[in-house]
Amino acid sequence: MLIKGQWQSDPDFATNEKGEFVRKGSQFRKFIQADQSTEFPARANRYHLYISYACPWACRALIVRKLKRLENVISLSVVDAFMGKNGWTFGQESKATHDPLYQCKYLYEIYVKAQADYTGKVTVPVLWDKETETIVNNESAEIIRMLNSEFNQFTDATLDLYPETLRKDIDAINDFVYDNINNGVYRCGFAKSQEAYDAAFDQLFATLDELEKRLEQQTYLVGDTITEADWRLFTTLIRFDAVYVAHFKCNLRRIADYPNLSRYLIQLYHLPGIKETIHMDHIKQHYFQSHIKINPTGIVPKGPELDFL
Repeated sequence: MLIKGQWQSDPDFATNEKGEFVRKGSQFRKFIQADQSTEFPARANRYHLYISYACPWACRALIVRKLKRLENVISLSVVDAFMGKNGWTFGQESKATHDPLYQCKYLYEIYVKAQADYTGKVTVPVLWDKETETIVNNESAEIIRMLNSEFNQFTDATLDLYPETLRKDIDAINDFVYDNINNGVYRCGFAKSQEAYDAAFDQLFATLDELEKRLEQQTYLVGDTITEADWRLFTTLIRFDAVYVAHFKCNLRRIADYPNLSRYLIQLYHLPGIKETIHMDHIKQHYFQSHIKINPTGIVPKGPELDFL
C-alpha cells in the first residue's frame, strides 16, 4: 500500500549526524548498448526520457539529447515545476506535459510500475524502456553517456562529448566539479548545522575561484573542446545567480562577479539549441516554492536581472 506523502522528493531531510547533506545514490543503473550486448539494445523510438526543466541533473540529459539530435529517437515528458507532497507531478502547469505512456498523475507511479515494491527516492531524469516497461537508468551521469555514444546510428550529429583521448581529464574535472559545485550548492542549502554549511560554502567558492583561474588560460574545462564536463557545470552555473545565491545561501560572490566564468556561461548558453532548454520560470518556481523548509512562504523573487537570458 502506498503511504500518502512518502514520495516527497525534497531531499532536505537527508543529513547525517553532523548536519551535512548526504545525497542518496540512484537505484536503477542498467545500460543501453549499441552493440546489442545487453537487454536494452539501442533502437529508435524504444526509449522515453522523463525530465524536469527545473532540475540541473535532468537538464544535462535534455541538453545532450538536443545536441545529439535525438528528439525523434527518444521521446520526452516534462514534469511540473512545483514538487509537492506526492513528488513530481505531470501536466498541471505551463510547459509541462502529460505522461503519454500511461497517463500517470505522478512520477512515483512510473517507479512503481518498474518495481512494484519501490519506496526509494523519486528523481529525474528517468530513462524508460517502452518495450519491457521498466526504468533503464535514473542516474544523469550515465544517461548522458548513453545518449552521447549509443544512438549514433540514428543521428547525423557527429559531436562526441566524451572522446577517448580526453576521458581521463574529463573524469577528473567531473569529480572535482561534482563534489564541490554541482552537489556543493545543495550541501550549502540543505545543511542543518553551521559547521556543515561553512565547510560546504568554503569548498564551493574555493572551487569557483580555481575554475575562474583555469578559464583564464583556456576556453573550456578540458582545453579548447566542449565536452560533457562543460554541460555538467553549465546546468549549475545557469541557476547560480537566480537561485543558489539567495535560496541556498551561496552568497559570497555571484557568477556575474567572475569575468571568466561569466564569459564561459554566456558562450555556452548562446550555442545553437541551448537556450531553448533553459526555462528560468520553472527553475525559480521549483526551488522557491517546493523547498518549504527553506522558504516557508513560497514567495518567488522577481529578480535578479540576468543580462544573457
